[in-house]
Amino acid sequence: MNDRDAVLLEDLANEVQSLDALLATLTPEQWHVPTPAPGWNVADQVIHLGLFDRRCMWSMVNPERFAEDLNNMRTNGGVDGLQQAERHRAPDDLLAWWRTGAADLLSAAHTTDLSARCAWYGPAMSATSMLTARLMETWAHGYDIADAVGATPVATHRLKHIAHIGVRAMPFAFATNKREVPKGDVLVSLTAPDGETWTWGEDSASSSVRGNALDFCLAVTQRRHLDDCNLVVAGEPATTWMSIAQAFAGPPGVGRTKGQFD
Repeated sequence: MNDRDAVLLEDLANEVQSLDALLATLTPEQWHVPTPAPGWNVADQVIHLGLFDRRCMWSMVNPERFAEDLNNMRTNGGVDGLQQAERHRAPDDLLAWWRTGAADLLSAAHTTDLSARCAWYGPAMSATSMLTARLMETWAHGYDIADAVGATPVATHRLKHIAHIGVRAMPFAFATNKREVPKGDVLVSLTAPDGETWTWGEDSASSSVRGNALDFCLAVTQRRHLDDCNLVVAGEPATTWMSIAQAFAGPPGVGRTKGQFD
């Protein structure tokens, strides 16, 4: 395993631990509190993470099971059907179930060639990319949970993984919104939690996004409305991109409304 993947796995484990520490403090009633994601309470967020941690693991180490599960999904209600099948779990049971899935994923990752291509719900991707996406999802859904129960997550260097996905997903954001990517390049320059500067792109780019790494990650995961993020966006294609940016797969998200959070 190369150093980059070793760092990724350590950061994923720490992101899981951070969410675990929050979930362990919740009362049974708080598991049923609505989150900012329409129609989802805290338990639904945890179910979603547990479902796809397991499917990521299957894709890496048991692709036949992943393929069989994908076929079953297509005829049994899709993701909504998977969610509904786990909603019977009481909070303690659901927490243990989620912990098991997250631990199994990390264990499998340590014994897998992370450069190998793995099947997923769109194009195949490397295991490294899949695990980076799991970190992003854990953070983003964890932020929804924190919002629901009035907690404030601590910003860490792990945001760099999320920002990287957000930048790399720019062409996808245009494609899923059925738009052509405007001509031009983008420089993304972000201030990390420790004051370091993270950059993607060249200083000569025709457009730019500058600001705080946390705000950028909240924008590209659609956990905050762009107007509520302290980002300076200039030129094209950056201006159009940031209005539709999404770091997650699937159709365009509903996002959050302007001024929804203090």
